[in-house]
Amino acid sequence: ASWLRHQVAEGLKWRFPEGVPDGYEERCDYELGVIEGKGFPSYFLITADLIQHAREVGILVGPGRGSAAGALVAYALGITNLDPIPQKLLFERFLNPERMSMPDIDIDFDDRRRGEMIRYATDKYGSDRVAQVITFGTIKTKAAIKDSARVHFGQPGYSIADRISKALPPPIMAKDIPLSGIVDSKHERYAEAAEVRTLVETDEECKTIFETARGLEGLIRNAGVHACAVIMSSEPLTDAIPVWQRDDGSIITGWDYPSCEAIGLLKMDFLGLRNLTVIGDALENIKANRGEEIDLDRLGFDDPEAYKLLGRGDTLGVFQLDGGAMRDLLRRMLPTGFEDIIAVLALYRPGPMGMNAHNDYADRKNNRQQIKPIHPQLEEPLREILSETYGLIVYQEQIMQIAQKVAGYTMGRADTLRRAMGKKKKEVLEKEYEGFEEGMKSSPLVEGGFSPEAVKALWDTILPFAGYAFNKSHAAAYGLIAYWTAYLKANYTAEYMAALLTSVGDNKDKSAIYLSECR
Repeated sequence: ASWLRHQVAEGLKWRFPEGVPDGYEERCDYELGVIEGKGFPSYFLITADLIQHAREVGILVGPGRGSAAGALVAYALGITNLDPIPQKLLFERFLNPERMSMPDIDIDFDDRRRGEMIRYATDKYGSDRVAQVITFGTIKTKAAIKDSARVHFGQPGYSIADRISKALPPPIMAKDIPLSGIVDSKHERYAEAAEVRTLVETDEECKTIFETARGLEGLIRNAGVHACAVIMSSEPLTDAIPVWQRDDGSIITGWDYPSCEAIGLLKMDFLGLRNLTVIGDALENIKANRGEEIDLDRLGFDDPEAYKLLGRGDTLGVFQLDGGAMRDLLRRMLPTGFEDIIAVLALYRPGPMGMNAHNDYADRKNNRQQIKPIHPQLEEPLREILSETYGLIVYQEQIMQIAQKVAGYTMGRADTLRRAMGKKKKEVLEKEYEGFEEGMKSSPLVEGGFSPEAVKALWDTILPFAGYAFNKSHAAAYGLIAYWTAYLKANYTAEYMAALLTSVGDNKDKSAIYLSECR
């Protein structure tokens, strides 16, 4: 713990050579108190060490992802690359002092060099203490039908299996209806499976295949390796779990990661991000071509060319802002600052779009729509929290700040409220509402507390958004990569597009799109 405090103090000096701003040391003190209380100092030190190594050997690291971007300690240690204070990111969204949960810091690395990072961790902490994680492939709907048909009928079984597969309702988000759902009238897709039911009921061969397939469904067929999870332990892993050495010599856990986490082993995600590869190549190209060295860490958020590019919707090849509908939204919104990039990433998702929040944001920003307060009594208290999003609730952090401000919640309790609202369980919500109402009625912000109408109006506004509101820390960290790629495309077009084309060289469709963009 004392070493972590020392590292954080040094880190603040490194981040702010002109002097550490007011309030930063106090915030770090508070965060360190929570981290020490939960016994996580070594976790932060290990993560910081991994990232420092990556930077020393020139492996590009993402600016952070998930809720970790809300921790000032993580920024001071170089784990994340976005100062959480100006963006109003909350530490409690990452570690809730009132709930025991492991911190989860996922790290993005340059796609091509992810393996080097796993090798570094293994060499440093010992090959008996670091392992990649097993995954189990299960037999799904179509595979069960095929296997069953092959065993029952040999070669002719293939055509029967094909007939059953063609009668299945189409997959939704790449998931087929389970075999049990076809005959279970309570299953949400039961009605769509009428054709396949008729086939099974009227054809003896299909019936035989179907009945056997139901017994196969869900069985484990093979073992693979998890794409990004790594388990680390302070003791040799064989003391705690079985391990499996693959033919290539790599060590894999014998249990899947939820089981490893359940007995207290630490899981870290080493993720490969293709866009970091593109950024890295673009920076190399700029150096080779123009002799300029660009330090992304020292780049401000105020490049006018980047915002012009976003406002034109010229964002083919810009991280997360690449799709057609997204480009239309950018033209409607005309982003002028970094907070607009964060908002567009949070709003461009099915939930907020279903409530038309993305268009409301664009229209309010450009004075095509008036901002209406949730309730007259709430206009002033919520002004500061909702002004950055033009009176709309976009982020989970805003829900937490609202509960803290008007209902007197602690941040930890506010995070519990946010989770409860997101899960939408009726009995839990009724209990939460009582506490929320109680807090608002005794609030010192309004003489005599808030009126029952104001309480109800606020609750009814927050509730539908709670399931859709986005984690602002994650949106801000990914917004940073989006901004970097927009900046490079706007100011160093040839070098950026060359890097982009290299990265999609093995994809005919994307190469064609980006080539026509270059022309």
